[in-house]
Amino acid sequence: MEQIFDILSWAAILSGSALCLIGAWGMIRLPDMYSRMHGAGIIDTLGVGLILIGLIFQAGLTLVTAKLVLILVFIFFTSPTATHALARAALNGGLEPKVMNDGIRLPIDPQNKETPVTKTSGTKEVEPSKT
Repeated sequence: MEQIFDILSWAAILSGSALCLIGAWGMIRLPDMYSRMHGAGIIDTLGVGLILIGLIFQAGLTLVTAKLVLILVFIFFTSPTATHALARAALNGGLEPKVMNDGIRLPIDPQNKETPVTKTSGTKEVEPSKT
């Protein structure tokens, strides 16, 4: 039974470490701040969560396990919340995300300030009627 817990713990620790490395690579490669925050928020939560789960398997039923569970719960609530708050503050501060011009107008697109978007149909946008 102990060998099964060792295998599970090392699988979780190695998977979490790999995800953290992928997230670090994404922080370098992604084009703008919003993409980088998205990648960091998801990979940070999942990677650290897997590492902590692996450490919980290693610790067994001790006080250390209770502390690791509290850290895990704290990370799961604070990391996505902090990422969302930073993205919202950047958007309110005027930092616009880089978007590809594929013909779909977005509500945050500065060229669309004079014509409001009223409704959309599938992927195509319907212009407001001028009656």
